[in-house]
Amino acid sequence: MPKHMPNCMPKQMPTLTHWVFALIACTASTLGAQRPTPSEFPADSARHRRVDTVRVLGRIDDLRGVAQSASEGRIGAIDLRLRPIAREGELLETVPGMIVTQHSGDGKANQYFVRGFNLDHGTDFQTRLDGMPLNMPTHAHGQGYTDLNFLVPEFIDHIDYKLGVYHAEIGDFGSAGGAEFHLIRRLDRPFVSGAVGQNGFARFAAGASTPVGGGELLLGAETKGYDGPWQVPERIRKISTIVRYSWGPPTSQFTFTGLAYHNRWNASDQVPLRAIDSGLISRFGQIDSTDGGAAQRYSLSGSYRRIGSRAAQMVNAFVVYSDLTLFSNFTYFLDHPVEGDQFAQADRRVILGASASNAEEISALGVTHSLTVGVQTRADIIGGVGLFRTRSRVRYATVREDDVRETGSGVYTEVESHWFPWLRSVVGLRGDVYTFSVASSNSENSGQRTAGIASPKVSLVFVPTESSEIYVSGGFGFHSNDARGTTIRVDPATGAHADRVDPLVRSRGVEIGLRSSPAPE
Repeated sequence: MPKHMPNCMPKQMPTLTHWVFALIACTASTLGAQRPTPSEFPADSARHRRVDTVRVLGRIDDLRGVAQSASEGRIGAIDLRLRPIAREGELLETVPGMIVTQHSGDGKANQYFVRGFNLDHGTDFQTRLDGMPLNMPTHAHGQGYTDLNFLVPEFIDHIDYKLGVYHAEIGDFGSAGGAEFHLIRRLDRPFVSGAVGQNGFARFAAGASTPVGGGELLLGAETKGYDGPWQVPERIRKISTIVRYSWGPPTSQFTFTGLAYHNRWNASDQVPLRAIDSGLISRFGQIDSTDGGAAQRYSLSGSYRRIGSRAAQMVNAFVVYSDLTLFSNFTYFLDHPVEGDQFAQADRRVILGASASNAEEISALGVTHSLTVGVQTRADIIGGVGLFRTRSRVRYATVREDDVRETGSGVYTEVESHWFPWLRSVVGLRGDVYTFSVASSNSENSGQRTAGIASPKVSLVFVPTESSEIYVSGGFGFHSNDARGTTIRVDPATGAHADRVDPLVRSRGVEIGLRSSPAPE
């Protein structure tokens, strides 16, 4: 013991707790503080408080005998409610391996990453909402642009995900897989929630459902504001609403859904490090304070689902109006010293589409098979997708502006066969046809293209034990390219020759995985 430490350790210490308290008392005595001695802390001291039992509850879906690959699953409502959600896009972070980030303001679509893919704003990951596709092809800001900001987390019931190119129902933008959001149909009780916080944060949400005309009417809304720590407040001003009507028994149900969303914001954007180092701005400052954007989205969709004893049918139809304008400035006054380098990206479109599928159980070759046949189609009518030079959000020049008509249709079939108790197979084939029509502000970049692609897929599922399955999967997928790139001849910014891109780009994948549930349920 050091010479300056008083020898206050008791000769007998019946428990480790006494040793700890004695050491604290010695240290406090050395510092001239008054602390209780170890004798004041008997084992049954009132200072020891009993804490109520803490129960940790979890949910698990046993997908043995159901899953067709190792990397598919479902995130249930309980899992979603337990997660703190700061941005709507973070709902996708419940998908294993998915990373969601943000930049240039909270009204813009997120950046997505999964399985080594930099998905940008949605390319190569197909996202749907109750059968309605959310990826936007030939978008002003990025191919496959997937904006989830219109979602209200309280109204998401569950998320189904399938990673890889092994599922025939996933077509365009499915090279890394896909996920589908499913909305609730009713609430057990009405709710109103609100929160306020630092940096101008405020969020309020409410919802209720009630029986109407033999069905269930669901109403909900959310409004959110946020300024952030920035010297120029972000001024997020978002409102989302939902109206949903469902009727019929669970085995034969119709659903109609209306969604509305409006948002505007200022963007923090990137800034030069040298501007911060020199003291010109703080790390919360901006060079161009007029960057930002506005977005709105309105949709109507309907679905019919029927489940019989040996067959199930699903039909979906939807119409979407989407409008987005983004103002960005990466180089400030490098290219245009007088007007500045700010530019605007504008996208306005109407989407029409439908899908239908039939799954039934058949017998052939002495075994049972599940046969699924489906069709999907959509048309994007894009008016005025363009790139413009702006100053303080005011246009002064057009780099490129196009009217685009893009249609994509796919048919698929999939057969799951149970050959032996220890082996089943899933064989699928998908075919897609796309047409592109571009009317450009530069006639040399106008034109039409048509392309098709076939995507076979197969999975083998081995059952070595009652509690585990081994999956071997392989297949082909694809994503479509921006329609403007398929007809381009001249670079709109420089006037130089530009090479056309292939309308459809193939991808391929192979996966080996294990699923095990050794613990008793």
